[in-house]
Amino acid sequence: MRHILAIIACLLGAAVQAQDYPARPIRLIVPIGPGGGTDILARHMAQKMTERLRSSVVVENRPGAGSIIGTDYVAKAPPDGYTLLVGGIFNMVMNKALVKNLPYEPLRDFVPLGYISAYPFALVVRADLPAGFAEFIRYAKERPGKLTYGSPGLGTLQHVWATILLKQLGLELVHVPFKAAPAVHQEMLAGRIDLMMDNLSAVKHHVQSGRLRAYAVSSAARTPQLEDVPTLKESGVDFEGESWFAMFAPAATPAPVVATLQSVVAEVLRDPDFTARVDKDGGRVLAIAPGEQARFLQQEIERWGGLVTRYSVGVD
Repeated sequence: MRHILAIIACLLGAAVQAQDYPARPIRLIVPIGPGGGTDILARHMAQKMTERLRSSVVVENRPGAGSIIGTDYVAKAPPDGYTLLVGGIFNMVMNKALVKNLPYEPLRDFVPLGYISAYPFALVVRADLPAGFAEFIRYAKERPGKLTYGSPGLGTLQHVWATILLKQLGLELVHVPFKAAPAVHQEMLAGRIDLMMDNLSAVKHHVQSGRLRAYAVSSAARTPQLEDVPTLKESGVDFEGESWFAMFAPAATPAPVVATLQSVVAEVLRDPDFTARVDKDGGRVLAIAPGEQARFLQQEIERWGGLVTRYSVGVD
């Protein structure tokens, strides 16, 4: 009887809590440092959510260990709706595929509140390399181990996707990791790094100015930002993917609180100002129905985890 009464008390407490939610500021944890695209997106999202809630949404950066520290912090936070996470393919999918003994389990420890946006990657090379993708493939095959590809570090999406793609093509390039993507761009512009796969928004200005050459984009369809650049699939390569972002709460967050947050995120995605900002950055709003959100994450984990294993992508 005591056990039953305790359960009833907990349920009543959760209902009252949900009814009063939010009663204080909400923290939105960004598991990487300030100033990057993820941080900028999170701050814009926080502003739009604040406009729709009775309490402010405050961005807090908790970087470290390839986004593991901040992500694990939210996984273990009180499940009350006041500590949320900006997640994405980087910390919810790639960390799961690459990191042994990951301290959090994406599917078990989090509940999705809504997917926000998705961005294609572009395959770019130095401007003085062959003009066509097929010509570059022949050029690279004639020079095994002589060309380089850069990334902002082992295990980053730029590293993993470029490695998978190059192995699919049977090309042998030397990986050169840096501490940040802009450093790779500068080395490419200086002629010291040959190739990179990076977020379209980060490299499009170099491509549009003619300082870098884009062979293809990773999305299913061409992007208006570089409409003359074909997709990888159009180019005969079985590769398709987008970098995506979403919001998550700890898994045990009360259902009414989750429903409130899901509704608010959905409202933001319909905001013309928010949509225009995503479009300007070369992305698209990624609206997925609540009933399909967990399944989408599971499919991404299975898909990219399988490719990481198949092509022996490691972080050692």
